[in-house]
Amino acid sequence: MKKFLLVLGICFLLCGCSSNKVESEVENIMKEGNYIIVDVRTKDEFMKNHVIGAINIPYDEIDGSNLDKDKTIFVYCRSGSRSKVAFDRLTELGYMVYDLGAFDDVDLPKE
Repeated sequence: MKKFLLVLGICFLLCGCSSNKVESEVENIMKEGNYIIVDVRTKDEFMKNHVIGAINIPYDEIDGSNLDKDKTIFVYCRSGSRSKVAFDRLTELGYMVYDLGAFDDVDLPKE
C-alpha cells in the first residue's frame, strides 16, 4: 500500500496534476499526524529558522537509520536542490517521501 501511495504521489508531481491535489494529499497526511518533517539544510541554517516541529538532518547525512519507515517523511531545504537529493535517497531506501522544496515556499508555521 505504501509503495502504491508513493507511486501515486510521484505521478501527481510528474504528470502535471494540479498542485491543489498534491497539497490536499499533504494536508490529509498531516491531519493524520503520522509524519516527520526533515529540514535537510545545515545545522546553522536550521538554528536561524525552521518549520516548527522539524528535525534537522543535513542532506549529506541522510541514511534513513534514524527515521521511522512507518511515517511519511516531508523534506525541505533553502532552494529545493538539497531536498531533491534527500528525497531521492530516502525513496531509494523505501520511505514514503514528499519534497516540500524551498523553505520560503513551505506554507507551515516557522520559528
